[in-house]
Amino acid sequence: MAVDELDARILRLLLEQPRTSVREYARILGIARGTLQARLDRLERDGVITDYGPRLSPAALGHPVTAYVHIEVTQGRLDDVGERLTAVPQIIEVFSITGAGDLLTRVAARDNTHLEDVIQRVIRMPGVVRTRTEVVLRERVPHRLLPLVEWVGRTAAAPVR
Repeated sequence: MAVDELDARILRLLLEQPRTSVREYARILGIARGTLQARLDRLERDGVITDYGPRLSPAALGHPVTAYVHIEVTQGRLDDVGERLTAVPQIIEVFSITGAGDLLTRVAARDNTHLEDVIQRVIRMPGVVRTRTEVVLRERVPHRLLPLVEWVGRTAAAPVR
């Protein structure tokens, strides 16, 4: 799906001012509300906009320890293990990966002892061969999409050569 310069401006506003009304977005952008709504509908339909929910802090929820757990899975059990991981509330994300493992999970824990308990729960799952854990010391670049949106918008506006 091609994102043009106006789409990028809309996405920037959504990221910078997520609690603003559609009417106000249209006013800020200088476009008709119907035009904005049609763009938002297309961006949702095409999977560019996937959610409007708030970003929550695991640390503020009492889980300040973040770790990435690489999981090696028995061949043919990837879907089964992936499904079982959804039953562990401290597992925030799961990705299929290449390299030295099959799955990469992001885990939030209360402390290191709690992290070990979560890892032990994962290790006991049928189909899990082994795990490797990396504990996050400090977040250096928080989750962000605005620089990517701005880059996409700039490249969409650039003349084709």
